This record gives sequence, C-alpha cells and structure tokens, in this order.
Amino acid sequence: MLKYIPAIERHHAAPVAWLNSHFLFSFADYYDPNNMHFGPLRVFNDDVVQPHSGFPQHPHSEMEIVTLVLQGEVTHEDTMGNKTTIRKGEVQRMTAGTGIAHSEMNRTDKSLHIYQLWFLPNQKGLSPSYEQKDIDFLSHKNELVPLVTGQRVLEDVVYMNSNSTVYWANLREEKEIEFKTFPIRNTFVYVKEGTIYINGSEIGPNDQARLTDENVLHIRAEKDAQFILIDLPAAEANY
Repeated sequence: MLKYIPAIERHHAAPVAWLNSHFLFSFADYYDPNNMHFGPLRVFNDDVVQPHSGFPQHPHSEMEIVTLVLQGEVTHEDTMGNKTTIRKGEVQRMTAGTGIAHSEMNRTDKSLHIYQLWFLPNQKGLSPSYEQKDIDFLSHKNELVPLVTGQRVLEDVVYMNSNSTVYWANLREEKEIEFKTFPIRNTFVYVKEGTIYINGSEIGPNDQARLTDENVLHIRAEKDAQFILIDLPAAEANY
C-alpha cells in the first residue's frame, strides 16, 4: 500500500531570516498527532541555511541524527570535541545517546542545503559517538547507493543504531530500478527533483511516498530524478 503525500502538505517553517525549512514530520512548532513518525524515522527536515549563519549549540539525547549535505558545507562542533566540515556528497551520523550538544554553521558565502533525519535508536543509554564519510552519493547513476545503515551486511557505509538503511538514487530518464522489501518492512521515499513512478504511482519534486505491506518496488524515472529511499522496520520491536 502506498500513501502519497504531495509537496504542498509539508510544513513550511522560516522562524528566522537565515533558515528556510520544510518538516515532513511533527517538529518544533508543527504538531500533528497523526504525523509523528514512520517506523523509527522520527524527523525529516529539508533545510536551506543562508551564508554566515546556522544553528548555535543545542542539546540532543536518545536519537540517531543523520545529516546529508546536498549543497554547500556545514561546520560541526560538539561537546565530544569534534570540529569537522561536512561537504556536498558527505554523510554524517551522530549518536546523541545519553546526551550531547553541537552546533551546525554555514560559514561560507553560499547557501547550504541539507536533509536532516532523526531515527529512534534501537537501544537507550548509548554513549554519544560520531561518524562522517565522503560517499560522493550525488555522482552515482542509476542505482540505489546505501549511505547509512544499522544492517551490518552492508560495507563502506556509515553505521547507525537503527535497523534501517538510507539510500540515495540519481535515476536517469526512463531508467528503472527495483527494490525488494518485505511486508514486515516499511519504505519511505522523498523526491528531491524530477518525477518517478513507484509501482505505477507518480511521485514528483518534494513529494513523499510511505509504503507498507509490499514485496517489491518498481521505480522508473519519467525525467532525470534524484530521491532518497529509506528502508525501515514496521514493528517497534524491530527498531
């Protein structure tokens, strides 16, 4: 079963002049009891940060936080002592665990575009930790590229404490890919640009598809497309 959510139903937030965000789930000032999470995927924010601005230090706990940089670069500093720069095509994972504080700043002259995803961890009380990897995911063509996972069968991927996997795809016009799943898994798809068909249903720019009780997804690009696909456990016991 596919639940289609058009781009216009995203919550738009611009709380300060330097930030333009779209929330796909309840977050900050946006609360919808029917849109709190999809499996362990608790937050998905599509953020554009203006030059020489960003998020000052703020705390987190008991969450797996994944940041994908689509344009520009973000400077990260945290209370573990990490001071890093995450650039376009790179992936960052931060385990907040028992508690951490960090800042995320755009110190460049160009705008920063990121997706930030929060996952409920598969166990509480973890020690805070950090990982960053240059996967260059924006350059791969016509395949699902794994970026971050809690399923250890995948190699050369950022690890997180969630029974989930985040994939990226750059699918050329009229190309097709297939994603095999199970009824005990859910699949979340968010299109950055272009148009795709998932099992015959059209999904356009900034649209979402939330899929349950499927065995296979047939995905075809009507136009050159970029999208994120997240494989998630359906039952809380498997988070």
